Amino acid sequence: MKIRLIALAGICAFAASSANAATVTAEANVARSEGSWGGELAVGVPVIQDGGFSITPAVGAFFHKRDHDGYYEDSSQCFRRSNDEQVGDSHCDDSGTKIFGKVEATYTLPMSFTFGLGARLIGNDLRAYGTAAMPLAPFLDGKVNVGDHYVAAGVQAKF
Repeated sequence: MKIRLIALAGICAFAASSANAATVTAEANVARSEGSWGGELAVGVPVIQDGGFSITPAVGAFFHKRDHDGYYEDSSQCFRRSNDEQVGDSHCDDSGTKIFGKVEATYTLPMSFTFGLGARLIGNDLRAYGTAAMPLAPFLDGKVNVGDHYVAAGVQAKF
C-alpha cells in the first residue's frame, strides 16, 4: 500500500509539472539512515519554480546491508538461532532495499549555492532534514542532506 502511495505521488508530481518546470533531477548518494550505511538513488521533478525557489517531490530507493540477528549462516546453510532449525537462504541474505518518498523546498542563489529543507518518508518514519548543494559542473551539483537519524552526500544531476 505504501509503495502504491509513493508511486502515485511520483506520477502526480510528473503530471503536475508545467512545461517550463520540466527539469528532472536525479540523485546518487552515500547515506546513513536509521543506523544503516548504504546508497540511495532518487528521481524528482520540480512542481513549483519561481525565481530561485523550488519545491521538488521525489521517489527513490535506499540500498543497505540488513542485519538478521535471529539467523546465522554455517557452511552455506541458513539457521534460526532460537532452535538451530534450517530455514530458507533469504533469511540470511544481508541485502536490503527500502523505497522512500521525499519533498524538498529549496532556494538557489544565482550561480551559487542551493539550500533548503526537506521531508523524507521511509517505512513509517517521516523525518525532516536540511539540504545544501554547490555546483560542480553545468547541470551537476554536489549535495549534502543532514537530519535526525539521516545523513547523505553525493551528486545531483539536472536534465
